[in-house]
Amino acid sequence: MTIRSYVQLMKLRIGLMVALMAVMGYVAVADKVNPVQLAVLAVAMLLGSASSSVFNHFYDRDIDVIMKRTRSRPLASGQMEHPANVLWFAAALLVSGCGLAAFYFNLVVALHLFLGIFFYAIIYTVWLKRRHWINIVIGGAAGSFAVLAGAAAVDPSRWLLPFLLSITLFLWTPSHFWSLAILLKEDYTAAHIPMLPVVKGDKVTAHWIFGNSILLVASSLLPVAFHTLGWVYGATAAILGAHFLWTNWKMVREQSHALARKNFFESMIYLVGLFVAVLVDVNL
Repeated sequence: MTIRSYVQLMKLRIGLMVALMAVMGYVAVADKVNPVQLAVLAVAMLLGSASSSVFNHFYDRDIDVIMKRTRSRPLASGQMEHPANVLWFAAALLVSGCGLAAFYFNLVVALHLFLGIFFYAIIYTVWLKRRHWINIVIGGAAGSFAVLAGAAAVDPSRWLLPFLLSITLFLWTPSHFWSLAILLKEDYTAAHIPMLPVVKGDKVTAHWIFGNSILLVASSLLPVAFHTLGWVYGATAAILGAHFLWTNWKMVREQSHALARKNFFESMIYLVGLFVAVLVDVNL
């Protein structure tokens, strides 16, 4: 049991993405960026995200042993012999993250952070992941709360733009994760996890990804329709969206791991591109 094992439990790459989404929410409504506030916000979001990730490791340790991708995780591999300690670690991270958000910002930030943790740890991991292919659709709401938390750190009453951005993030998750699920289909099949490619097959999944991505791209233009962002964001979102839909359409026409992998990485480029567009637009 080492520090490295605890760090691995925290899934910091996911935490950094969650923190980035919170920063986007903050920047979207802030008249002036405060670097100290941004740093504290990022730390609070990292702690909160880490708590749900640690709990995910704890709860899924039985199926992690089965899947090739996860069998080397600390609990699944036997590096950590006392699962109860992991549960206490998750609780400590949750209290630290939400406590910091409430103390430094306000209760609204803490509430959004807590809801994000709850959706990932309980609704996704415990209730849906092993029961229904819609798991990641509902579980995707976890990331949306990060945007709302970031905006609430500035002013909880300025909710329209963050809410519109949170819809986009909610719809981004299925297109992103279903592409990954195609690549990991054998693992999910072995562990009896009903991810969409396992239940419906790659062809149906590709059609669902494309349909979801149409909604995703449409939602990304809502800030322009509601006059909360301008033409720079709108033009960028339209170009990025068209490119992403073209990548999706290729996968509809031909299902392959190469195209699924490309779509997975393109989804991340698309999201980061939207973030940069928001940053540029609000500072013009």
